[in-house]
Parts: sequence; structure tokens; C-alpha cells
Amino acid sequence: MHRVQWRGLRLCFIALLSTSANAQQDSTGVADSLLIQTLQQQLSQVAPPPAAPVAPRSAPSTNPNMSVIGDFRMSYQSPAHRHIDAEFHEAEIAVQSVVDPYARADFFFSVARDPLTGKFGLDLEEGYLTSLDLPAALQLKAGKFRSMFGKINNIHPHALPFIDVPNVYVHYLGDDGLNDEGLSLSWLIPNPLDFYQELTIEATRGPDDNPNFVRSEVDRYLYLGHLKNFWDLTDNATLELGLSAASGQNDSAFASVLGGIDLTYKWKPLQFNTYQSLVLQAEAIWSSKRLTETETVKSWGMYALATYQIGKRWFLTGRFDYSNLPDNASFVERAYSGVLGWYATEFQKIELEYKGTTSNVLPT
Repeated sequence: MHRVQWRGLRLCFIALLSTSANAQQDSTGVADSLLIQTLQQQLSQVAPPPAAPVAPRSAPSTNPNMSVIGDFRMSYQSPAHRHIDAEFHEAEIAVQSVVDPYARADFFFSVARDPLTGKFGLDLEEGYLTSLDLPAALQLKAGKFRSMFGKINNIHPHALPFIDVPNVYVHYLGDDGLNDEGLSLSWLIPNPLDFYQELTIEATRGPDDNPNFVRSEVDRYLYLGHLKNFWDLTDNATLELGLSAASGQNDSAFASVLGGIDLTYKWKPLQFNTYQSLVLQAEAIWSSKRLTETETVKSWGMYALATYQIGKRWFLTGRFDYSNLPDNASFVERAYSGVLGWYATEFQKIELEYKGTTSNVLPT
């Protein structure tokens, strides 16, 4: 058995370049904003709102919303040749704007160090146009985007409550996840049972570098589907169930198929205590990768986590990882990690993580 212990420190900060810049964040991580909203609701019930002054209408602003998010990290790793390291992991530049009443544009650029040359470079992380007014509650996205597979693939890493993504995501979706060029069509399903249900279907070119899929030189593409179900259990609790599937060509010129399920429970008693919350989340991915005419490898992986808010700005997260490899079902890797997060404001956070990993394969 081989054990790797890893400790990391991450500092994230957001610089706003316009007054209405948006930054991705989890709803349980902005306690101050939630408290303000609650107080405003209570005050609105006590006194009627003042009459709005009459002002001349003006043309909508065409200036895009812009923000810059910095991600600085320090780490200790054992065993390793270099135990202690520090890096400016990434600067993410977001440029977002409503194009007209029918569409909006979102662009995300990444400034990061090239692992081969050691130099910083600018890359397009995402760039897409989203229609806003299609019939039948449809929404179309075209461009380069993070695919709707699983719970966290479409979330930018700085918005997650941990420093490293789960091992199953790295082994089955790649270091950067499924991020590709193509089309995404989502449908808000009319539901007589009165709960939120959204179906997303995507077709993309296929990734350049991925453990399960490759970009085909012929008319074979990567197809994905995701069904999101969301329930309000009580005034303080919600439940989300997601089902995912993906199919495309692999590096053996045959097909790989992925299936996924994710479950998320969130609890936050706003009426009684704004500075408490709980998130329970689990996700599993199954893989069927065909290597030859007669050989198909079936494997899987999962993670489960719990995040508890222990104070106004303090969060604790514990996570368990289990994973095989897409082309090696006998490989077994387990990991245990804990994260302490301090959210100074919705624009700055510091996280300290410890992670221990074991596998049944010795390093080469």
C-alpha cells in the first residue's frame, strides 16, 4: 500500500472591474448577503416601501460585467522530491453581458502557468452565447463551455468548498473536466407534480486530452445528457437529484460510455440562525470502456462530502473518495480529506486542506 499525504492552503480573491460583476459562488457560502436579504424582508413587512421617484427612461448600458478571480496556493506533499511549494495557480477573467433581450454572452479567460514551459499564458476557458427567449421553455447554448455532467463539472474550481476536485473526476473526466466546443439545449420540463425539472442534451466535438474520450477525425462526436430534479423539502431544506450520461469515441477507436448519479441535500435555517448550514453531497460515476472487439473494461468511482457552517465565516468540509481507472478496474484508490474554510466576504476566502490517499498500486 502506498500512502500520499497532502496539505494545501488556498487564497482566493475577487477584483471587481464594474459595479455589477458576477462571481460564481455556492449559496451556502455567502452568509452576510443572506442576512441582509432576511432583514430587508422583515423591514418590508413593517413599513410600506417608499414611492419610487419618477425618472426619465434611459437606454440600457452596453458595458459588460467584468471580474478577475485570483487563486494562490501553497502545499506540502509527501513523498515528493519537492515537499513544500507555492504557486499562483490561476487568474480567471470573466466578461459577461446581455447582448439583447434574446441572448447573453459569457466569456471566461484563464491566466495560468504552462507546466511544460513554466511561462504564464492566456487561454479561453469558456466562451458561449445563450439564447433567452426560445419557445417551449427551451434554452440554447453555443460555443465552448463546461458540460452539464454530474454535480460539479460545470462549476469553476474556485467556487468549490475544497481545493482539489474529487479523484473520480480526475480519473474519468480529466484534470479540467469535460470542457468542449459544441451545442447545449436545455428544457425546463412542465411538471404537474410541482417540482423543478430540467433536461439538458449536448453534442460537442470531443476533448483533446481525456481519460475516456478523444476527438474523432470522422463523424463521431461526444453526446451528453443530464436530468436535474429539485425539491423544496421545507422552508429550510432542499434536495437535488441529478442523472447524467455521456458517450463518445475513446483512444482505442471504440466507444466509451459514462453514467452518473448525484444527490445533494442542503439545510439552512434562515429564520432562526443565519450562520448555520449543512450540505450533504454524494456522486458516483460508472464507466464502460471498450478496448478491443472482445474486451470491455467496466469500472466506477465515487465521492461523498459534508460541509457544515460553524460560524459567520467558518466552514468545515470532510470528503471521502473512491476510484478505479477507466481502463483498469483492479486499480483501487481511496482518499480522505478535510477542509477548513474562512470566508472573509463573498469576494475573498482562505481554505486549508489536508488529504491522505492510498492505492493498491505502488508508484513507478
